[in-house]
Amino acid sequence: MIEFRGAGPAEFTERLETVIGIYTAAMNPPEDQITGRKTIMRNHGTYPHFQCYFAEMRDSSPDALEPRTVGFAYGFRGAPGQWWHDVVSRGLSGQLGQPAAEAWMGYAFELAEIHVHPDYQGKGIGRAMISTLCAGRRERSAVLSTHDRPTAARHLYASMGFHDLLTAFVFPGGHEEYAIAGRPLPLT
Repeated sequence: MIEFRGAGPAEFTERLETVIGIYTAAMNPPEDQITGRKTIMRNHGTYPHFQCYFAEMRDSSPDALEPRTVGFAYGFRGAPGQWWHDVVSRGLSGQLGQPAAEAWMGYAFELAEIHVHPDYQGKGIGRAMISTLCAGRRERSAVLSTHDRPTAARHLYASMGFHDLLTAFVFPGGHEEYAIAGRPLPLT
């Protein structure tokens, strides 16, 4: 059985090795990027209104003491001065105009990371984590970035009402194309 358990910044930081393990299994990043990703994630834990959920599987065997973490998702309220927020706001402003950028990013919940271990993907865990993470949020929108290609994650976001705000978006210093997606809150 999968359970979702909330964690604040301190526990998130304490469990960063578990988080990186799931991220690495799900994303298969180049080895030289893992240290930087860990630093970014640690910094995210300091952002305003940070919220994290772990998807934990309880083993029914009598010997099982601790649940096995099979996924995690976290986000926070975006704000000027945060790298992703500023880069995406500029991109939206350039493509859609400043009023649209402000409408999407001015009071947004940024879904920073959503990952499920590959052994547990396709079972509704990602959808449930996003729903749990967004429940009760007071921001007017939820925004995220994902690879701009037909992936299971992209399909999931679209099925939850996220629509593309930008496509073929390349972050500074990068080369991969991303889609920036958003939807109004609350999720229905």
